[in-house]
Amino acid sequence: MSKLATAIALAGALLSGSATAESAKPTIVLVHGAFADSSSWNGVAGILQKDGYRVVAAANPLRSVASDAAYVSDVVKSIEGPVVLVGHSYGGAVISAAANGHDNVKSLVYVAAFAPDAGETAAELAGKFPGGTLGSALAAPVTLADGGVDLYIDQAKFREQFAHDVPAQEAALMAAGQRPITEAALNEKAGAPAWKSLPAWFVYGSADKNIPAKALGFMAERAGSRRTVVVEGASHVVMVSQPQAVADLIEEAAQ
Repeated sequence: MSKLATAIALAGALLSGSATAESAKPTIVLVHGAFADSSSWNGVAGILQKDGYRVVAAANPLRSVASDAAYVSDVVKSIEGPVVLVGHSYGGAVISAAANGHDNVKSLVYVAAFAPDAGETAAELAGKFPGGTLGSALAAPVTLADGGVDLYIDQAKFREQFAHDVPAQEAALMAAGQRPITEAALNEKAGAPAWKSLPAWFVYGSADKNIPAKALGFMAERAGSRRTVVVEGASHVVMVSQPQAVADLIEEAAQ
């Protein structure tokens, strides 16, 4: 083989190896929680994409833990290759169920998120320790045709309750576009959690007013968190106010 042919073959092999390494990176599936939407992940998603990860920010229906988890499970099923599931707030309860039965889910990341054990509810865990003020910040519930109710945060109280470390104008837009959750979903008992069989990472703010930091720390310790990052002074939407810290932990979980 000539020197030129050898060089071309070597270059092809290197490029092929590079492509294989790139394709081996897991897909990051981001699942938002109550009173938010997929755009709450924009800052984190931008960092992950820049670092070469494929990102899917799923539209969590926020109707019930079981049905929401079934939807996210279908999203995971459609993805070839390894997946890291990331949940914010109520989305943590969803990924805890959605990961079950999927061999391609390699790790879980809880971002200011619930990690319920079997039989527990989000509402129960939020009230397990003092410091949560969500109840007094809710607007009048919206009655649904099926007899249930949708819950929203009062827009006038949204920033202080949910996003105190986000610029006022951005928080106002988040308040206007918030997605409601059914009261029933917050009181639905969880099934068997995937964090008992999959490695988990946790990140949350010390000044979270939706889920008290003590409750988040309790869940992280119980789940055997590989690493827990507590962002001093951060609100419930730590992924909006501190996207780099959240993205860094997700990338650690993706290794």
